[in-house]
Amino acid sequence: MKLVCLFLQPFKMAKKLCLGSALRRGSGQALLMASLVLSGCSSDKPAGWVGMKDEPAELTEFTATAKFKMRWFGYIGDSGENLLQPTLTKDAVYSVSGKGSLRRLDIATGRQRWHIESGYKISGGVGSGEGLVLIGSNKGDVLAYDENGKLRWMSKVSSEVLSVPQVADGVVMVRSGDGRIAGLDAADGKRIWVYERSTPALVVRSHAGVTIQRGVAFAGFAGGKLVAINIKNGEVLWETSVSQPRGNTELERISDITSNPVVDDEQVCAIAFQGRVACYDIAHGSPLWNREISSDKGMVLLRKFLYLSDAKGSVIVLDKTNGSAMWKNDQLFMRDITAPFVVMDFVVVGDKEGYLHGLSREDGSYAARIKLDGGAINASPIQLDDGLLVQTQSGSLYSLSIH
Repeated sequence: MKLVCLFLQPFKMAKKLCLGSALRRGSGQALLMASLVLSGCSSDKPAGWVGMKDEPAELTEFTATAKFKMRWFGYIGDSGENLLQPTLTKDAVYSVSGKGSLRRLDIATGRQRWHIESGYKISGGVGSGEGLVLIGSNKGDVLAYDENGKLRWMSKVSSEVLSVPQVADGVVMVRSGDGRIAGLDAADGKRIWVYERSTPALVVRSHAGVTIQRGVAFAGFAGGKLVAINIKNGEVLWETSVSQPRGNTELERISDITSNPVVDDEQVCAIAFQGRVACYDIAHGSPLWNREISSDKGMVLLRKFLYLSDAKGSVIVLDKTNGSAMWKNDQLFMRDITAPFVVMDFVVVGDKEGYLHGLSREDGSYAARIKLDGGAINASPIQLDDGLLVQTQSGSLYSLSIH
């Protein structure tokens, strides 16, 4: 599969799209498709796309009922246009910059333990597990280090690595920009299996990876497909459609799953851009419920509830058993917020202006707010003890608590 990518400039907060073309399709056809897409931008646009008149909401004053507190801070290097995030082991934080600077930090203090220049432009990472620290490059290189910073192996996948490599049961799973998923041997990086599928004519460039649960990798794809894969051999266990493409133009028919599925012991849920959110029985893929919500950010499934950020910046909480809405906060309209992160009594999201917003887990009202270094917060915070860890696009790493 050959991909030709472009930005749709008429949109103020543009999505990057890729034109998928079969190996034997001529370049003239790809260019014709590009011109058709661009010409379509100036006319009617599909629901969920951001136009010039859709200005981000201004932040309003509120009475704080909680406060973010910084525990430690570190600088790890600019992420560039990539969605990079740190990873944790028992006693360390690993982070990487877009230019390939990989660092190990003390989990309690943020003090740097070692620093490696990988020599690659990094577009995916950091992943960790089974004694490995994993990063991927914009040329499809996969690098595996041990926890002391020694390079264990290098491997190659079919195109740029846009998501965090995952490892479980001796298999490293790497998703590349062309939609393929490669299963690599965690011992030496040799390829065990590859999963691939056909790609629609036009797709959103996605940082979606895989979510692993009990030996199964769950992954969403362009066209709204959700697949369960045996991580040992790449066998497809089941496949279903979260959302069906619809509309008259290629833009309107985009219905891609651009974030990781979320799972618990009972069900798996996924959400599509310009589509819907749906949950399925984890064993067989049998549908449980669905409802119309568009998102390119992602979700969190925790106990009884599904927390998500929709395409227009609303934070929504649904009952996981039937999809009914518990509450919705739409005060962050078009601020390009992250997927939610749930910690203690709060739901936390970051935005493009570098703010962290803490919402009440009970009703979604504002509880706390802090501005970090001003760099965009593109990746959702991750859990660090009873607090959170946040990496900004401009290269800062913050350990925070909220009380």
